[in-house]
Amino acid sequence: MRARTSFLVDDQIEFGAVRDTILASWTRSREWDIDTDNVELSGEFDLEPDSPLVRAAAPIVADVADQFAGEPVSVILTDADGVVLERRSGDTALNQHLDKVWLAPGFSYAERFIGTNGIGTALEGRGPAQVFGHEHYVEPLADLACAGAPIWHPTSGKLLGVVDLTCWRRDAGRFMAVAVARIARQIEGALLEQSGPRELALLHDYLSACQRARGAVFAVSPGVVMMNDRARELIDPMDQVALIAGATEAMNSGQRLMMIDLPSGAVARVQCKPSWTDRGTTGGVLHVHLAAPDIPRPRTHAAPTTSSQAAAVGSGMLWTKCRQAVDRHFQNREWLVLEGEAGTGKATLARATHQCRTPAAHLRVLDSDEYSPRWVAEIIEELETGAGGTLVLTHVDRLPPEGVQALADALEPHRESTDHERMWVVATVGPGGLTAGDNVPDLLEFFPRTVEVPPLRHRVEDLAELVPQLLARLTRGSDLTCSPDAMRVLMRNRWPGNVEQLYQVLRKAVARRRAGVLTAEDLPPECRAITRRVLTPLEAIECDAIVDALLDNDGNKAEAARHLGMSRATIYRKIRGYGISMPGVEAGRRG
Repeated sequence: MRARTSFLVDDQIEFGAVRDTILASWTRSREWDIDTDNVELSGEFDLEPDSPLVRAAAPIVADVADQFAGEPVSVILTDADGVVLERRSGDTALNQHLDKVWLAPGFSYAERFIGTNGIGTALEGRGPAQVFGHEHYVEPLADLACAGAPIWHPTSGKLLGVVDLTCWRRDAGRFMAVAVARIARQIEGALLEQSGPRELALLHDYLSACQRARGAVFAVSPGVVMMNDRARELIDPMDQVALIAGATEAMNSGQRLMMIDLPSGAVARVQCKPSWTDRGTTGGVLHVHLAAPDIPRPRTHAAPTTSSQAAAVGSGMLWTKCRQAVDRHFQNREWLVLEGEAGTGKATLARATHQCRTPAAHLRVLDSDEYSPRWVAEIIEELETGAGGTLVLTHVDRLPPEGVQALADALEPHRESTDHERMWVVATVGPGGLTAGDNVPDLLEFFPRTVEVPPLRHRVEDLAELVPQLLARLTRGSDLTCSPDAMRVLMRNRWPGNVEQLYQVLRKAVARRRAGVLTAEDLPPECRAITRRVLTPLEAIECDAIVDALLDNDGNKAEAARHLGMSRATIYRKIRGYGISMPGVEAGRRG
């Protein structure tokens, strides 16, 4: 208790006063801004009363509860989000207290909602967790002791939930950790017995392939991924995600042999052998062989000359995949549309590709906002004289109808050329792409390929490279670095203005501090509206969809949920989880 008070009040703690796992959980709880004095939870979560986990665990939980019938112990089952699915206890006083602190079905005991506890800490640590008395971050839980153990799917290895034993602090004993681990193993055994013939067939085919093959082997199906040791050694986690996603999509479409570009730059040759096919979804075994990387990396020795040029920096999966696609079209001299939000670096990406491949060749960038007869004449001149070079036409979607017609007339004589040295033409457009109106040519006929450039909020991992580049530009090489706390603030921002907004934020920060270490206090107020945590690319995309639906429906959450095809409880949970706020009647972003 004294250690907890010292941590909360003085932000320091005597070495060895608490266990490392508890201190780590306290630190996470503080970053989530958990209220230490009150328990405030919402029950807006979906329950799956007939999920495989519930079916497997129900008889085991009931049996354990019968064994503890005469003891003040509660047996609790949660899903992977910490949402309580079932609670069994024969002790009236304990049940009343658990209801008081909302440790009841329909409420989540994930750390991000309630701080350190046996359920949430087991989920965060991906392992057994014991929390006693004042080790709980929230004071109303100090009278309790709990031990939680994660439940893993026996074939896919997916984390399904937690089984937890909770009792009064005075009644806690070492038996809890041993007992809860045994219960978790029993539930996993029941899950294995419930595995259907598809999973067993996939497991059989995977094991047979591993015995015969010397290379990387994967087994994939909806909800199941397995890989051998060779796959783990040869293919890094980022490449694994891209490979599995690409192979699954291809396999569902009937492909059995494919080449997949990986974020690292390598190319994977994948042979698929289905184990089963069911209503358009397929499970099977992948044999993977890697080819050497063929795509050169952007040059890093030259400092950027403009704020937007730093947008070419990044090694995250989405950005690397986008860059690889653009490079492939460049090598084939295929005219290309780059689509994305303002400030994402569309034109910069085209310039970077040109400079990586043909730095000595001619490069010209023309802005469609400057449309005039002279602008059209310059395009015609570039197409006729710029063999082997690159022409970038920005903001093409802003052209008036007569401008679209003039551009089509200028491009027409050159679009059918098969000369490998013909000029590479890139058009940049905003979200929504190119559309054809009445009596207006469809420019997509001239640009057969489109690559979507991801917004910065979908690739926040690239900030670790972007921020130093921009700081070097803004300080003209002065020794100014970004502190970890400032980087955390930047990574939690939503960046609706993308790299340009990041540049402006750093410019204001540099005005306060020109050298040394940039701290969170140096950042302008506009970047303090942040999400609770750094979102994954998929979470960022989902968050965007929810915000758009709320905006389209004037903040009506029920209508937004119907529009997205999710339940009302789900959208409430996700709004809270992503930190989306609704000022007044208008829907908005919290960050």
